[in-house]
Amino acid sequence: MKNYLELLKYSKTFKILILVQFITYFGAWFSQIGVYTMLIEFDFSKFSWNILGSEINHESMKKWAISFSAVFAFLPTILMAPISGIIIDSFKSKKLLLLSIIIELFSVFLLIFIKDASYIFILFLLIFIRLAVASLYFQTEMSLLPHIFDKDRLKLANELFSVVWAISYTTGMAVAGMFIHYFGVYNAFLLDCFLFLVGITLLFFIKIEVKNEKFYFKNITKMAKEGLFYLLGNKKILHLILLHAFIGFTAYDALINFLAGYDYLNKVYFLKEILSTGLIIGLSNAIRALSLVVGPLILSKVVNHKRLFYFFILQGLGIITWALLQFNFWVSFIGLIFAGFFTSTIWSYTYTAIQNNCDKEYYGRVIAYVDMIYMSFSLAITLLTGWLFDNKVGTFYITILIGSCFIIGAFYWLFYIRNYGCEK
Repeated sequence: MKNYLELLKYSKTFKILILVQFITYFGAWFSQIGVYTMLIEFDFSKFSWNILGSEINHESMKKWAISFSAVFAFLPTILMAPISGIIIDSFKSKKLLLLSIIIELFSVFLLIFIKDASYIFILFLLIFIRLAVASLYFQTEMSLLPHIFDKDRLKLANELFSVVWAISYTTGMAVAGMFIHYFGVYNAFLLDCFLFLVGITLLFFIKIEVKNEKFYFKNITKMAKEGLFYLLGNKKILHLILLHAFIGFTAYDALINFLAGYDYLNKVYFLKEILSTGLIIGLSNAIRALSLVVGPLILSKVVNHKRLFYFFILQGLGIITWALLQFNFWVSFIGLIFAGFFTSTIWSYTYTAIQNNCDKEYYGRVIAYVDMIYMSFSLAITLLTGWLFDNKVGTFYITILIGSCFIIGAFYWLFYIRNYGCEK
């Protein structure tokens, strides 16, 4: 904890970025849970669903709407990766951060006009826009960190970003679930908008000096080719990107939503009161995120390239433990703690390794591809979750499958260190 506090004193820009990150991420969960709650509570039976000439049962449409709301959280990053990296490497970072967060604000504000299931495709579009600019904002931040810190401080900075994200996740999910339970979805959207305004105000005070290439539209193809060839020519970075992407399998949103909307619906009580769907989702994610906070605080000083193998194994076993305890909502909290304990440490360690092995002039483009592949893994597991659930595979077996992926990741990491050794 002392090292993190010293890091905040080292750079005023970093301190503001961390504060804005907490405020905006905290608020983001209000609209995120609000969207999931709307989808679960919307009455899809009032409308006929015909997509590409095929009639779709309203119950299947509801299940796929829940899955695709999570899918649209990943798709923008995947589709925009080649161009977003060029933008980051070509424009002033402060302007990009401000423009991204302003667009995100408007996309959240427009959610208050979504009134029923007939607006589902407009909802998907707003989610797409919001996550596209949120992804650009995050990639801009992460490409800035190597310009602010040396290699030793960079690892701590990445860890602190993951810790603050998890803290905002924990508090945001818990408070958002209760807020929506008592004040409703649309008030949650408005509160999120207010917090974005606070973040925009703070960003005006940052000072960032990064020399990027002067941008011309005719350079797009050239810069895209340079970035792609650079990446393909560095097998070490490619392996690290794939290893980092394994954390994308912890995209539990669809799984938690199915648990809340089907396994636990009208079955969870607290002081004789039935918990709402929004509150179940919020509490589940809050408990999981709590372990995301505690994990790196304990593991930061002991993690290294050899021990990461065991961290991958324990991550997988933690998820499997969660599967075994899902039979009861309150007991499942124990499993959720195990499922998240090693996640942040693996994420920050592999991300730092990528940054340390990348040349500075390619940061934006490489970081964009990192996010693209990471989100592709998240998208794959989200789609698979929806498809398996729609085909009568229970949440228990889906969770076991996710945990098993990290066992595979552990042996992939062994292959990596045997061929490429220690990190720089």
